[in-house]
Amino acid sequence: SLRDAFVAALTLNVFNRHTDRIRMANIAQVVNVLQSMILTNDKGLVLTPTYHVFEMYKGFQDATYLPLDIKCDSMDVRDNRRIPLISSSAAKEKDGNIIVSLANINLNKAEDLTINLQGTKIQNATGRILTSKEITDFNDFDHPDVVEPKQFNNIKLKNNELKLKLPAKSIVVLELK
Repeated sequence: SLRDAFVAALTLNVFNRHTDRIRMANIAQVVNVLQSMILTNDKGLVLTPTYHVFEMYKGFQDATYLPLDIKCDSMDVRDNRRIPLISSSAAKEKDGNIIVSLANINLNKAEDLTINLQGTKIQNATGRILTSKEITDFNDFDHPDVVEPKQFNNIKLKNNELKLKLPAKSIVVLELK
């Protein structure tokens, strides 16, 4: 489901932010198991929301971590702790492009973000988004494309600032060139 995609995105963002300690990570479940990336049967195969997150995040592989500080709303969790409603990570790819991942876990509210790109010379920003109507939406053999990445166009780049509106319950990966 889209919920599983968030588990993958949030976990990968944590891994990306801790590359000083984490050298390699793998998914154990790949085909026809809990949180599979691919489902198969005699009809063929279906790519799951988890698969799409891994595909969207592939630019982080062998990239160099970049610090990214996102200021956003947070929510209360047990033990009087708060967690941010947006999980993020950024890295510089070998070709010099920058990849930024953003996951808005708020199920009902979009977030307006401004990212200061100070010290970079970005001329173009493109993105992809993974979302659906409901957090419980999933892909199956009769409906294989319910949750799949789409082009994300709500990006404005001006004067080394990136402005975007991150929809509720969405995972967005940006490529900055």
